[in-house]
Amino acid sequence: MSASTSETAERAADGQGPGADLLAALLDGMDAALCAFAADGTVTHWNREAERILGWSAAEAVGRRGFDGWAARRADAAEALARLMAAMEAPGRLVHEFALLRKDGGRVLVRTQSAGVRGPDGAPAGVYCAFSEVHAQIDLERSIALSEALFEDASWGVVLVDVDLRPTVVNGHAARVMGAGRTTLLGRPLGELIVQGVEELEGALHHVLAEGAPRALAEVWVTLRTPEGEQRRCWRSGFVRLASPLAEEPVPLGVGWLFQDVTEERLAEQEADRLRFRYSQLHRAGAAAAECEDPMEAATVLLDFALAGFADHALVDRTAGERRLVRVAATPAGAPGPVVPVAGGGIPLRYPSGHPVLQAVSRTGPVRASADAATPQDAEDWAAERHWPRDAVHALCLPLRSRGRTLGAVTFLRAASRTAFERPDAVYAETVAVRVATSLDLAGADAGDDAVRG
Repeated sequence: MSASTSETAERAADGQGPGADLLAALLDGMDAALCAFAADGTVTHWNREAERILGWSAAEAVGRRGFDGWAARRADAAEALARLMAAMEAPGRLVHEFALLRKDGGRVLVRTQSAGVRGPDGAPAGVYCAFSEVHAQIDLERSIALSEALFEDASWGVVLVDVDLRPTVVNGHAARVMGAGRTTLLGRPLGELIVQGVEELEGALHHVLAEGAPRALAEVWVTLRTPEGEQRRCWRSGFVRLASPLAEEPVPLGVGWLFQDVTEERLAEQEADRLRFRYSQLHRAGAAAAECEDPMEAATVLLDFALAGFADHALVDRTAGERRLVRVAATPAGAPGPVVPVAGGGIPLRYPSGHPVLQAVSRTGPVRASADAATPQDAEDWAAERHWPRDAVHALCLPLRSRGRTLGAVTFLRAASRTAFERPDAVYAETVAVRVATSLDLAGADAGDDAVRG
């Protein structure tokens, strides 16, 4: 060994030189409060975090035996040192809580983790101890417990996404709501799962990363791709930006996204709003129709009010003999407009066998139909074959019944921008059809008609 190497080793052994400087730098740079004791209980190490918590500097702490007379009350000092030094003989780490004294005289409850130190010969040589204020430790434990609870037992969805907007952690509730496994969602773009609404969701996540969390909750409608098919859902969402607590400058780690599925609530509210609007329209339509001297005009007024928010077209066919129907009123075929009587008329419609209107008349009940078309041209052909405007893709046909007779049929049509007619739509349309039938009955009472009885 060279003279310079031997000299460096001797300085390190005496607690001097690069080795000792590195050890001191590591101890002082740690976030945990650390101290160490020789086998006789003398303090050998004391870092800056220990100084911050208790106020005693390393120069004041190192070299003292135990805590008596400075860092603990005389009544507590002996017991505290004994509990710490017991770690020399015990396997693993020992955890204790006891009160220490700050330099300013205040008391602080600390939680310690101590472990024994062995010398080169394997004999107990001392103890090192890491400690923190109990409330800080409890805060940390609460944070960990909260995280575990959110990701295991929470009754709302919790998803952590990275800065690339890919899920990194998904809790069980979120996985169930999304219809996928917790691990299958990790690292995948949100667009693989969400068919519609992903742009709005990703826009919210980008905003949180750039500007921080919004103050209010956001409701996002999405369409999910699931093994059972596409499902439309509404998620009430809150967002928090995640930043590293270890960096000097806030470094975004991603976004915490918490959400609840409120689809059923929103659909119920929408249905309630729809019903209020529809029956408000019926009330207004009845009042307007009552002012019409001409019963046929009253029928068209009723249909005009009914069309608002309900359908794009309305057609009225009147019976003209056995299985013959004549168009007597309709909306314009080329553009939106009011229901008006058909000029001329009198020519029976050539409805093919099995036409929805003929089914409604024969069954005396509503019939729904939709175009099962692969292309827009197929949908136009479907509508043209049924003598309907070419933009029609959904139909609801109802018989017009009055005084036990079928006077004809009314057909409501929707374009591709609307959804297909459902059972609640048919219930509402039946109410409209009854009122239209009454007006048609009045219109034909004096002139005579070919209404079908039964």
